[in-house]
Amino acid sequence: MSFYLKNMMEKNQKYVVGVDGGGTKTVAVLADLNGKILAKAKIGSSHSRNIGIKKAMDNLALAIKKVLSKDKKILSTFLGLPAMEEEFKFKKGVIKRELLKHKEISPIFKGKVIIDSDQLVGFRSGTDCKDGMILIAGSGCVAHGWRRGKEAKTCGWGYLSETGSAFWVGQKAAQEIFKDLDGRGPQTLITKLVFQKLKVKNKENLIKRIYSRNPTEVLPPLAILVDEASKRGDKIAKNIMAEAGKELSLSANQVIRKLGFPKVKFPLVLIGGLFKSKIVLNTVKREIKKFAPKVQFIQPNDAPVIGAVKLAIENLKNKGETKCYL
Repeated sequence: MSFYLKNMMEKNQKYVVGVDGGGTKTVAVLADLNGKILAKAKIGSSHSRNIGIKKAMDNLALAIKKVLSKDKKILSTFLGLPAMEEEFKFKKGVIKRELLKHKEISPIFKGKVIIDSDQLVGFRSGTDCKDGMILIAGSGCVAHGWRRGKEAKTCGWGYLSETGSAFWVGQKAAQEIFKDLDGRGPQTLITKLVFQKLKVKNKENLIKRIYSRNPTEVLPPLAILVDEASKRGDKIAKNIMAEAGKELSLSANQVIRKLGFPKVKFPLVLIGGLFKSKIVLNTVKREIKKFAPKVQFIQPNDAPVIGAVKLAIENLKNKGETKCYL
């Protein structure tokens, strides 16, 4: 095949863009209509609640720009963004206007552009079912389910209320560290690991590191250190991680109850870094199984952004009849 003919064929091919937004990172991909990923980019937060709509959309536009290339026709784009369910579902027009200011991503607006929730994106990354649930345990946490056209959601109200999230674990860790340093509580390995990681030598330095920055950036990474301490047998750390698992289970079980899932078979997609903790994962599975014994836990091999690609293609093809209604 000549270079000219190959180039002309590539120009005539059609593509989709999928985006999985988040509080700590945003992933954008370019894919063909078979779902094959051709380009991928990762940047920082696109969480409008945490950093404001303008900055969030600046970041989002940058991620999209990185995966676009000349002469590729974008037929459909699916943007899965955080906090859309809770407070931004009626601000899609504002979000779109901010994105339109970025002329370099104008190719996506020549096709369909769908703005929706990162929760739906995460769910569809693990299953092709329309009905089921997702439990997200990352920097924040949320449980969201769909059944026969009905939805239910718990948590997801921001870092002050998302019990069981990495932010919550990090906050608990900070509290236990200061109890340790004051002598108000038992000694914990968490203190040593955090001092080493943050390269601080005393509590005054620690206070400065914690309070001089956005808490949504500082506290969630501490969850990794709490999990490390739990693996080394630290009782305080083990208790924190077990409590996180119980809190996540409570959120999930409320959605299960609201949607009538307790006695039926349904998929529950688990997404988020906190599930790397065996204590959290095992606690969640155990507590949810007690309430809904037929649940099918799914930890996707694919990245959540694959869900956005699936949804972009489905919206293009108007495939609304995806299987697995329960």
